[in-house]
Amino acid sequence: MAASILRRSLLTPRCRAGDVAALHSGPSRRRAQAPGPIASGRRAANSPAGERGVAPWVAVVGLEIHAQISSNSKLFSGSQVQFAAPPNSLVSFFDASLPGTLPALNRRCVEAAVMTGLALNCSINKKSLFDRKHYFYADLPAGYQITQQRLPVAVNGSLSYSLCVGRKKNQMVTRTVRIKQIQLEQDSGKSLHDDIRSQTLIDLNRAGVGLMEVVMEPEMSSGEEAAAAVRELQLILQTLGSSQAIMAEGQLRVDANVSVHHPGEAYGVRTEVKNINSARFLARAIDYEIQRQIKELENGGTVMNETRAFDFKLGCTIPMRDKEGKQDYRFMPEPNLPPLILYDTKSLPANTNHQQVVNIDWIRERLPDLPSVRRVKLVEQYGILPEHSFTLLNEDGLMEFFESVVRQTQMNPKKVIGWILNDMLGYLKQHNLKVKESPVSSLFLADLLNLLERGTISSSAAKQVMEIKKGNQKVLNKLIGLVQRTTRGRVDPVLVKQILEKRLSQ
Repeated sequence: MAASILRRSLLTPRCRAGDVAALHSGPSRRRAQAPGPIASGRRAANSPAGERGVAPWVAVVGLEIHAQISSNSKLFSGSQVQFAAPPNSLVSFFDASLPGTLPALNRRCVEAAVMTGLALNCSINKKSLFDRKHYFYADLPAGYQITQQRLPVAVNGSLSYSLCVGRKKNQMVTRTVRIKQIQLEQDSGKSLHDDIRSQTLIDLNRAGVGLMEVVMEPEMSSGEEAAAAVRELQLILQTLGSSQAIMAEGQLRVDANVSVHHPGEAYGVRTEVKNINSARFLARAIDYEIQRQIKELENGGTVMNETRAFDFKLGCTIPMRDKEGKQDYRFMPEPNLPPLILYDTKSLPANTNHQQVVNIDWIRERLPDLPSVRRVKLVEQYGILPEHSFTLLNEDGLMEFFESVVRQTQMNPKKVIGWILNDMLGYLKQHNLKVKESPVSSLFLADLLNLLERGTISSSAAKQVMEIKKGNQKVLNKLIGLVQRTTRGRVDPVLVKQILEKRLSQ
């Protein structure tokens, strides 16, 4: 287990649960969930800090990740899947759970789950089962969710991820977390709480959308590790096309199970922080929860087995409800769906209609290069540092931008990467812009670097042009002044400005 040791000198949490509990009015949780993979059980001893001296704490983190499958229709109905559609405009009779309606399994969703399982080194079960998980919530009209509790589609996988360590964060290490299982299941609808009118509105557009739940074993120990693992999973899903995994649109939601204990003792009581839709918020939520639990135990208190939410404005977790009484979901086999049977090349029956079956080997042969392979190729092809390859892939569209510049310039790729990461990417992050929103195009940067490489302009002049391109009017005025001085004032400054702006807009 890659559990790091946290000393008692950790900072005091910025806010305590009691201070913000009043902020939580009513059950904002989307739906109930079964307990995650972390083992529960109180610490063998809860003695005061003084009796233990400087005994360390060990944090344990496990993740349950719900990824929305990239499909035109829902898991068990033909309703369209579309983000931000008008409320209740994409709801079939089955989605609304009208009597007499039956589920029809979406083949695309099965293929996406198999593809994801193969990419995460899972064993694919040739026979998997569907179950009903019963619980009541207003946005779950059937009163149960169809999931795979007994025998999921994929099991026993692993995910390797990298993160920067060291005091200066300049050392990259690779770690691996085991994947317990990947299961297919329905999403629920969405509850919209109107506090002004004291009412809750239900939108069933999301009800029945196909999800893959990826369950990671409790083998991480910090928010930074968890965030790095989620980012890597996000890249893999996007590379495969099995999920768009846009966290801001709720297509990738994370539940974090967190506990602390002393080395050699049983795992502590865990809490579950629900529905986090940002890798940055995930890291903050986990680190806060670790500190909160340590402080609670060192003050002689106990950690409650409860569900919590992360308030990103306050930077702390707040209680939603306790889980001390284990909820009975009354799992039962789904009577309207037969076992899901998958095939490989050897077991595929003769004269089978390939449109009616899912062939594991066929999917395996068509897997694209995964992010880990693409990083190695970037390093080998362009001679860049491994950490630079991570940045190129982690920023959406940046690798394509880099390769486009390299194709159009004579400059060494090692120098090109410096200009892109230091000058361009820094500006984009400062102004919260995406690569596709960059004021500097790949063609413009390539032309600029060609001038620099031929010695036509200096490095400082090239950086001045980049500032101008980013909208720095002072540098543009300075350039006009230089033209005026060179021509001894014989040119119209307005015309010079127009020419420069026209050139820079290309």
